[in-house]
Amino acid sequence: MNTIILLIIAVPLIEIYLFIKIGSQIGAFNTISLILITAVLGVIYARYEGFNTLKSGIRQLMNNEVPIYEIISGAALTFAALLLILPGFATDFFGILIIFPITRKIFLKKFKKKYTKNKKNLIDGEYEDLDKKN
Repeated sequence: MNTIILLIIAVPLIEIYLFIKIGSQIGAFNTISLILITAVLGVIYARYEGFNTLKSGIRQLMNNEVPIYEIISGAALTFAALLLILPGFATDFFGILIIFPITRKIFLKKFKKKYTKNKKNLIDGEYEDLDKKN
């Protein structure tokens, strides 16, 4: 919960700072144009990568495999497209990093390591079916 509140406060402050710094270097019109161009091109490329992920998922389904990576990758692409639509340079930077397959795999590996549980925590036990006893 504290991380979300921190992000809600920090992200707009970082974006405003970057708008001021970059806008003072290249001008207001160029800054606005750059934001719009990155949003449009980012969404177009996210759509392209999304279709590639969908094709790969369908291919795996036809081979009777569960497309787990494709499902997670599709969610990451949706998040990346959202970051690219939001106006700002920092969100565009992270959105672009998530869209490219190479960096997306690196991010997903880091999240996998963080959120997978150790198999040492499994509990071995026995059970008895009470319905079959009667």
